[in-house]
Amino acid sequence: MPALNPRDPAWARDLSKAHHLPNLRPDRQAPDSSWLPRQRRGTTPQMIGRYPDYDVFDAKDTWDAATTALIETRMQTRAGDPLSFFLEDEAATLRAFCDVCTGQDAEPRVPVAEMVDERLAEGKLDGYQYADMPDDREAWHLVLAGLDDVARRRYGAANFAALDLEAQEAIAGQFSKGELSGGPWEQLNVKRAWSVCMRMVLSAFYSHPWAWNEIGFGGPAYPRGFMRLGPTSVLEPFERPGATCEDPVPFADELNEAG
Repeated sequence: MPALNPRDPAWARDLSKAHHLPNLRPDRQAPDSSWLPRQRRGTTPQMIGRYPDYDVFDAKDTWDAATTALIETRMQTRAGDPLSFFLEDEAATLRAFCDVCTGQDAEPRVPVAEMVDERLAEGKLDGYQYADMPDDREAWHLVLAGLDDVARRRYGAANFAALDLEAQEAIAGQFSKGELSGGPWEQLNVKRAWSVCMRMVLSAFYSHPWAWNEIGFGGPAYPRGFMRLGPTSVLEPFERPGATCEDPVPFADELNEAG
């Protein structure tokens, strides 16, 4: 059997396989997002996703009043809105960092930075704090100052936002591994600081209906509930098929055989 070639463009676009997953690629990087289907219904980040004909708002009539009000309030936050917790000179770095961590490089964007800002301004923290870390609000200030410090020392840039994407990703990668030091980083457990930031960044991103559309998530299930319980390939009435719905098991067998 011929070896699988992850550099073959047609092969990379085959959504029945898992070649788009970074850890299965030679460079361990995600492919350019242009390989994904364009969204035809509803909104997703950058208008791409695996469920191009799905829009969670098609089920809006099944939500109760409290759920509807909550989601409508969430949708009022927009990318580029003024920030209330972070300082003006932190805004660009915050937005660049959130974009890098969520892979958002074009409009429309889930307003992650703005949602993080709102949560911190309202004091909606996780309810616990690491013993070797400052308050989450102070940790965020130190992280942004640390990112700018690395950008200046290593690249001579004005701040993290002024760097090109490759440099931003390199710094974020080192941050994730706890490998940054010097300046503001000396006041943090760097690996824990990454965890603190990612909890807020990811909870903001995946609480947004545009992210639900991207992953085909059915959205609020109360009071609608679910009809298809247990292992089944039958979709709920409100669900839509993805760009591909093949069984992943044969692909796993094929990959194992190819070595």
